[in-house]
Amino acid sequence: MMLRKLVVASALFALAGSAFAVGNAEAGKAKAQVCFGCHGVNGASTTPNFPKLSAQHASYVAKELHDFKAGNRKDPIMSAQAAGLSSQDVDDLAAFFAKQQVSLGGADKTLVKQGEKIYRGGIKDKKVPACMACHGPTGSGNPAAKFPRLGGQHAEYIAKTMGDFRSGTRSNDPNKMMRDIAGRMSDADIKAVAAYIQGLH
Repeated sequence: MMLRKLVVASALFALAGSAFAVGNAEAGKAKAQVCFGCHGVNGASTTPNFPKLSAQHASYVAKELHDFKAGNRKDPIMSAQAAGLSSQDVDDLAAFFAKQQVSLGGADKTLVKQGEKIYRGGIKDKKVPACMACHGPTGSGNPAAKFPRLGGQHAEYIAKTMGDFRSGTRSNDPNKMMRDIAGRMSDADIKAVAAYIQGLH
């Protein structure tokens, strides 16, 4: 039942997100210089609590920046950074990061087996669907539905994000999809799948 809801939601968001603006990546490069301090040069973050933006879908980056700007997602640093951005700035930044090379990571070998099981098959007794249903077998995401690329993302950042969804600190997920899923997962479940995602590509 949960998987069917996810598939339906994915289709609806794909339709809703199919006509997103196209930014200017070259203009975005100049505007992104301030982002490099936290997210690394060209978005290839080396700091585990700051997400990698390189190769992230433009539709997702734009959505999150608009959410920060509107107050639908809150973070002291990012809310302040997004406050002064115009819609064109957002589109340009999103276009720039989307064109960068993906920055890969390595998985914690002690957690790979359990993490892969959750990512590819979910947790049946907790009604947790497979992560790949929305984020794809290789973690490439779904740009039309604004589901982010996860493959290679820092495990620490993934775990924090899942914890934020679980606690409700973050609530900008469509139809509470991630809050519902994370709410059924233990710390150990989250740690394992986050470790697997870090090495996924």
